[in-house]
Amino acid sequence: MSTVAISDPVFDLHRGGKMAITPTVALADRDDLSLAYTPGVARVCEAIAADPSLVDEYTWVSHTVAVVTDGTAVLGLGDIGPRAAMPVMEGKAVLFKQFGDVDAVPICLDTRDVDAIVATVTALAPSFGGINLEDISAPRCFEIERRLDEALPIPVFHDDQHGTAIVVLAALRNAVTLLDRRLGDLRVVVSGAGAAGVAVTKMLIAGGVDPAKTVVCDSRGIIHGDRAGLTPAKAELAAMTAACAGGIADALVGADVLIGLSGGQIEEAAVAGMAPGGIIFALANPTPEVHPEIAHRYAALVATGRSDFPNQINNVLAFPGVFRGALEVGATRITEGMKVAAAEAIAAVVADLLQPEAFVPSALDPRVAPAVAAAVAAAARRDGVARR
Repeated sequence: MSTVAISDPVFDLHRGGKMAITPTVALADRDDLSLAYTPGVARVCEAIAADPSLVDEYTWVSHTVAVVTDGTAVLGLGDIGPRAAMPVMEGKAVLFKQFGDVDAVPICLDTRDVDAIVATVTALAPSFGGINLEDISAPRCFEIERRLDEALPIPVFHDDQHGTAIVVLAALRNAVTLLDRRLGDLRVVVSGAGAAGVAVTKMLIAGGVDPAKTVVCDSRGIIHGDRAGLTPAKAELAAMTAACAGGIADALVGADVLIGLSGGQIEEAAVAGMAPGGIIFALANPTPEVHPEIAHRYAALVATGRSDFPNQINNVLAFPGVFRGALEVGATRITEGMKVAAAEAIAAVVADLLQPEAFVPSALDPRVAPAVAAAVAAAARRDGVARR
């Protein structure tokens, strides 16, 4: 087995993993053991067998999430497999606990087959109150989430799609407030039509962006209905956005907003075609589609996905609070209304102190997750998906 030859703080931190299971009850003597395990536990089992809803009250299920991946789209690393994905899934579980007080278990599946993933997660679901899908490549992720959402009576949330979309909408809300603009007036270009690009486009439209003023591009150019070979997800985007053809440079002529979710570099000449005083979110990691130094030449407000630049679009602003709120009310699914409510709550945290270098809350801001949880819980009740 290979090892790191010299001391490295990253490897030192990861040695032995980043998380552990710890008991919440004492086992100091025989009486403790008889209550926590046999014979006492049998009475709880019988009660749950008679009324399955009691599992939420008498086990950890109601506050525990499965973080599930197949390792096919991990961070900016791509398809590195389930074992190499485990450090990321452990990290995600730690973030759940730190920011949302939600227990989470990383599950890395050694299969890429859609049917097998759906069957496995469905079989595991009784152990959890929610399913967080993570780092599963597109377009498979769309079908996996859809089928699990239909099959399970608990929230299923693909964070690469919806977590990103929620934070992007929150950031754009605050950006337009700073610029004294309206979402519905903006011409928006989304670069990238993978999991995040699809979800961000839908979320922006749900949040008030005009679909007739929205253009989505992939590596082949603008997505439109007359283009051959569209996947179902891209065909859906074509049907809901502006009908035009061309490349990213054509799309950006006169655009007010560029949201980069592709990982591909966008030439400065194309960015120069944007309307003055606009907004650029270049979210690819570690290399933004447009470097912030260049973006600031053509845009009034800039955000990235990196922590070393201002205005980081970080999913940790969304998913801990989304699941905390959904679990608190026993939500059966995550609705569009719950996602929009989460975005509004994130935006509101810093709404009174907006600045060009700080219109997105810090990922470490302790106010965010409670605000998101409260908003999501209220929206779940409004949308009729809360069980309590």
